[in-house]
Amino acid sequence: MSEIKDQLGLENVGNVYRNLDVDTLIEHAVANEGAKISSTGALMIDTGIFTGRSPKDKFFVNQDPSNKYIAWGDINYKVSKDVYEDLLVTSKKQLNKKDLYVTDVYCGASLDSRKSVRFITEVAWQAHFIQNMFIVPEKEDLEDFKPQFTIYNACKTVDMAYASHGLHSEVYVVFNVEDNVAIIGGTWYAGEMKKGVFSMMNYWLPLEGKLPMHCSANIGKNGDTALFFGLSGTGKTTLSTDPNRALIGDDEHGWDDNGVFNFEGGCYAKVINLDAESEPEIFGAIKKGAILENVVADENGIVDYKDSSKTENTRVSYPINHIENHTADMRGGHPTNIIFLCADAFGVLPPVSKLDKRQAMYYFLSGYTAKVAGTERGISEPVATFSSCFGEAFLPLNPTVYAELLGNKIDKHAVNVYLVNTGWTGGPYGIGKRMSIKNTRACINGILDGTINNSEFEILPIFNLEIPKTLDGVETRVLNPRNTWEDKESYDETAIKLAGMYNENYSKKYLTLETDYDFTAAGPKL
Repeated sequence: MSEIKDQLGLENVGNVYRNLDVDTLIEHAVANEGAKISSTGALMIDTGIFTGRSPKDKFFVNQDPSNKYIAWGDINYKVSKDVYEDLLVTSKKQLNKKDLYVTDVYCGASLDSRKSVRFITEVAWQAHFIQNMFIVPEKEDLEDFKPQFTIYNACKTVDMAYASHGLHSEVYVVFNVEDNVAIIGGTWYAGEMKKGVFSMMNYWLPLEGKLPMHCSANIGKNGDTALFFGLSGTGKTTLSTDPNRALIGDDEHGWDDNGVFNFEGGCYAKVINLDAESEPEIFGAIKKGAILENVVADENGIVDYKDSSKTENTRVSYPINHIENHTADMRGGHPTNIIFLCADAFGVLPPVSKLDKRQAMYYFLSGYTAKVAGTERGISEPVATFSSCFGEAFLPLNPTVYAELLGNKIDKHAVNVYLVNTGWTGGPYGIGKRMSIKNTRACINGILDGTINNSEFEILPIFNLEIPKTLDGVETRVLNPRNTWEDKESYDETAIKLAGMYNENYSKKYLTLETDYDFTAAGPKL
């Protein structure tokens, strides 16, 4: 144990709990951290005032050679090496003289692509979260475990000098690519650790010619792999969790020459308004070993999933083996189908449309959806946004790097690509209603079993999208979004407005002197 203490780079460390079993971590969380147990056996914890990520507080150290690759701007903020060193001292000062939880895990189910990551925290439930969300090494692998990346989570401290440091708040999430270290302070939200490693995978893999993806994935009985791209709240977890298809993973994957592989070993699902009838697999996964975040429960531990008084972003993390139908190795072959999920708050886009290669590139780079309430601080209702590659917040490199990799793989493996709207129909947010899971499931089933190809297609004006005239399980009227609006003129005006937003976004981001990646011919026409 003295050897591991020396590796931590800390002074006067208390007890070091390295890779504790989940049962013991639960005991520590209940005894020392105010955690409680739900009626189904899940651990219930609160993440304090931060119930979502803090994207404005994520920084990369500005240094050679990584600064030549990073796309600097409003996603990837610069911080100097000196400021990083100050914050590292602040973080280590918080962790010194504390009992610490050290958790060693892998990110990546592919032996050729996985990274070994060490997390250091003074919070037991955070160590439990890490074991849920990443791949836990076998006992013999832990004996000689050598981390390629280390995260110090000093969530109980803040940066009091943030203004002079040039930061945006007392919260900091800072990545030092050259030193293979990240530091977190000021926020207890566990998703910062998960997405922090994802950001680094999005840096490393493209430099190896591999595609990291913000998507879920599953595989059919015939071995056909499907990918579901989308931001939080668009349905990645719900739609990929299918009793008829084995789950590969619900959020983060890589695609190399051998096929698709999960980065993680667990799932992290939103549970606001969760019910057993519409999402039985996720509901059933909330048992001992799962962690419920920021939910409201009665004195008997019975959770009210409709209660959003703490946050709209109530969540559960659980190991993937809590889903009965999952792949043992968390890998699949090259995809047959790719599905882009968006929650269209304007109610303009159809529930399903088929994309050609150029349209796939345009809509992938556009990444349109609506930010869902609670996912990020300050978001209280859906807000239209364009997030490159359906995950711009986690892309250290220029989005065109990921798009080029995707386009090459679509060509090489003859992949079908579809756009599916899980957002609003019959009008915009506040007038229309959310697309039913039943209708969306039917669209997904039509894609995956190939029956959508038996449909006759028509072209949706302005967007020039191919949409089916009929599809099993979906009311015909719903397939063309204009038909669902009482006020057709209002639909036309709103469609023009959204098309203009698409074009403006694409022109601003990709038709510049620095980046000329022109797929505008595949976008909306005004």
